Amino acid sequence: MIQLTQGGAYLVNGTDIVADTPEAASQIQAKTGITISKEEAAKNTMAYGILQEHNTSGNMDKLKIRFDKLTSHDITFVGIIQTARASGLQKFPMPYVLTNCHNSLCAVGGTINEDDHMFGLTCAKKYGGVYVPPHQAVIHQFAREMLAGGGKMILGSDSHTRYGALGTMAMGEGGPELVKQLLNQTYDINMPGVVAVYLKGAPVKGVGPQDVALAIIGAVFKNGYVKNKVMEFVGPGVASLSADFRIGIDVMTTETTCLSSIWKTDDRIREFYEIHGRTEDYKELNPGQVAYYDGLIEVDLDKIRPMIAMPFHPSNTYTIEELNANLMDILDETEKRAKVSLDGAVDFTLKNKVKNGKFIVDQGIIAGCAGGGFENICAAADILKGRYIGADEFTLSVYPASMPVYMELIRNGCAATILETGAVMKTAFCGPCFGAGDTPANNAFSIRHSTRNFPNREGSKLQNGQIASVA
Repeated sequence: MIQLTQGGAYLVNGTDIVADTPEAASQIQAKTGITISKEEAAKNTMAYGILQEHNTSGNMDKLKIRFDKLTSHDITFVGIIQTARASGLQKFPMPYVLTNCHNSLCAVGGTINEDDHMFGLTCAKKYGGVYVPPHQAVIHQFAREMLAGGGKMILGSDSHTRYGALGTMAMGEGGPELVKQLLNQTYDINMPGVVAVYLKGAPVKGVGPQDVALAIIGAVFKNGYVKNKVMEFVGPGVASLSADFRIGIDVMTTETTCLSSIWKTDDRIREFYEIHGRTEDYKELNPGQVAYYDGLIEVDLDKIRPMIAMPFHPSNTYTIEELNANLMDILDETEKRAKVSLDGAVDFTLKNKVKNGKFIVDQGIIAGCAGGGFENICAAADILKGRYIGADEFTLSVYPASMPVYMELIRNGCAATILETGAVMKTAFCGPCFGAGDTPANNAFSIRHSTRNFPNREGSKLQNGQIASVA
């Protein structure tokens, strides 16, 4: 399903893998008729080319990056802009998008959340930014639809800033790095390693982007295989995936601890830009004829099966088949991990959720930058069609990632199909990913198509003696 090379590898003609061995040079020469050094081949990755175009230092070992665009949400943009103002900001030097998708619930706690929104609006007017009102789009979906561009680089103050599937190298960083960009300073890092993610085959029916993402995360997180490196998606399997499918994998690369991501692009990505009226922002990207990578992850899409990440980390992965076949053993292992993750703050068990050999779920959520895409929600509607979730403990909430996505779901009937089940459709909001909104009951178990399942990311509070868990 997933294989990791020990050491580096060459990609030849975009399809052939050549291991980094003493025989590599002769093998490459036989396939291409050219002789190339490892150092020159390393310059033929897509990542190298994009970083070189954005580097201002003149030294590709010590990068000083200027990004094309910036993006923040309403938890982060207030502090970023206030800091930049205190340091002499006069005007945003590049497009800066201020989305309002985290502090969108303004019913409790006074006026502060809406005050933040109004601050963002006035700053966008004063300094030349782009303001996205609450409930219109989550930060990353807006960036996909309106901001990404082939060969461009975007810096965002959110960890899941990933637009590689659209040909954009994007990075999520803390606020001070965005302040530096606003003050015409640079993002200073050593040249990162680049790891190829070589996709082959095509997903079987019933396998979605989250399954592929979780399989990769499970294979590379604990061993640090891609830590602080760029993941470069290549290989013949890319062509089998729709734009939405690629986006769904790409946004989850954050959970591998990589620095950024980039994908080869094709007519499916061109079509994505056309749909959003931005054909001019498309750029075809491919690695050079011979490209050298510091590592290679080979993913056989045919062999990926539906996956689950058990609490309390996206790397605690199993196939659904494994979970059902070894349910009590896996729950026992999860409870042992919980003692570490929760530091003994509360009593925790999942074994009481097993009834007649079946694992009972209390809540379902489909949301955000990972789950709220158009194709993903359409697939959920197909599965749910004609079913009824009932009026018992189980609840299901669905959050389209942007209002344009929501509108299309209304036009094609999928929204009605979902609502007929008793599920609830809500507006674009990142809450289920960071612990606001749809907080389950104490000791409840929630399954979520979202980004993370850390402790408290579902809204429970250990300090108050509460615990819920998310897969």
